[in-house]
Amino acid sequence: MVGSALVRAIQAKGEMDLITATRQECDLTNQASVEAFISARKPDVMIVAAAKVGGIHANATYPADFIYENLMIAANCVHSAFRHGVKRLLFLGSSCIYPRLAPQPMPEDCLLTSPLEPTNEAYAIAKIAGLKLCQHYRKQHGVLFHSAMPTNLYGPGDNYHSENSHVIPALLRRFHEAKISGAPEVLCWGTGTPMREFLFVDDLADGCLHLLGIENPPDWVNLGTGTDVSIRALVELVKQTVGYQGEIRWDASKPDGTPRKLMDVSRMTELGWSASTTLEAGLAVAYQSFLEHLHQGDARL
Repeated sequence: MVGSALVRAIQAKGEMDLITATRQECDLTNQASVEAFISARKPDVMIVAAAKVGGIHANATYPADFIYENLMIAANCVHSAFRHGVKRLLFLGSSCIYPRLAPQPMPEDCLLTSPLEPTNEAYAIAKIAGLKLCQHYRKQHGVLFHSAMPTNLYGPGDNYHSENSHVIPALLRRFHEAKISGAPEVLCWGTGTPMREFLFVDDLADGCLHLLGIENPPDWVNLGTGTDVSIRALVELVKQTVGYQGEIRWDASKPDGTPRKLMDVSRMTELGWSASTTLEAGLAVAYQSFLEHLHQGDARL
């Protein structure tokens, strides 16, 4: 999802020649594969958008996979970029790097000030490691390696797996299937009270390109909207977007996760960028994209 949005944004600007790779062409968890690819292609700029990602269920079920694969991606990409003279590298992390009970909204300097959210600790630690790799390679070697920490992302190309997806794609699929089947109700996890921030993926891509145009960017910066919504309100928005007419039932025995995750985006605002897509508009685009991929038979289910 993120890689596709970056490709769209870069192609729209038409200022850079793109180098992309499939997993078959370059396994980012394999050091030799990454070394060979970067050595052969010699990019000037790298954006590390790849990651193993998922929602609460996936993070809690596969923590070893999440920490290992994301650590390998970060270490291999950053070190190989340094070895082969990449002039600039932008590493994409996640808002879950910040403490479970971080001040709200979360400023960049609250990193590592208290414990992480247990349900996604493995993923968060790997992303913190990637951020710190960039920071320390920049400090020791003078390379322009820096990071952006996106909030929760959604949009075209998302993963709609029934168990391992994030909240928006999971809800879009669940409400769509309920609408098609005529189900009288949709079951949602938790209490609906947690607050979450969501960023449309094409806004993220635009923000990344803006960062790449800054001569001396911060070591890491938050990328978000600076506004949040309760999960209960989000569910109502998705229901409305899909056009589902049934009822909503909440299962409070399921985990809520972090109570609130809102980014402090003042640093990015000072750098001259802010998100432009409303949640309502973004959900409409995301649902239309989901329907198109279902029709084509290539939705990530």
